[in-house]
Amino acid sequence: MQAAAPRELEQDSTCDRPGALSREEAKREDAFWQRSFWQERYYQDDFEYEDYAPAYCVGYAGCAQYGGEFEDAQRCLWANWERIKGDSRLSREQALPAIRAAWDRLVRLRRREMQPAVNDPSFGRRSTRAATAFSRTAPARAEAALATL
Repeated sequence: MQAAAPRELEQDSTCDRPGALSREEAKREDAFWQRSFWQERYYQDDFEYEDYAPAYCVGYAGCAQYGGEFEDAQRCLWANWERIKGDSRLSREQALPAIRAAWDRLVRLRRREMQPAVNDPSFGRRSTRAATAFSRTAPARAEAALATL
């Protein structure tokens, strides 16, 4: 029997928000991978971006389309790979790390989008009234105003 994966690994392999991938997202992902594919640990000098591109597309489009766990979507991802690999010289074994890398990157990006930015004016505020009161208080009363946040 296989041991359960640690919680962190489970969360990293999940694409939480399934749905259509926007054209802008697809262009952004393609541009990212075109710039950085050669820096990945699985990269092999024998291959060019055109070999890896379909695998990346399967990964990020699959994450957006299927959501859930990577392992649960693998059967569909392989069907997509066979359908769009075109002239790619990658074998399934060589394509898998690229597919997984693109899936994981989209997971991280979408999780980051769901978290408020530190520079967001509403970040960390519980009450608009308390924040307004803080901005109008004298420095001697600042601590008391912070306590109400």
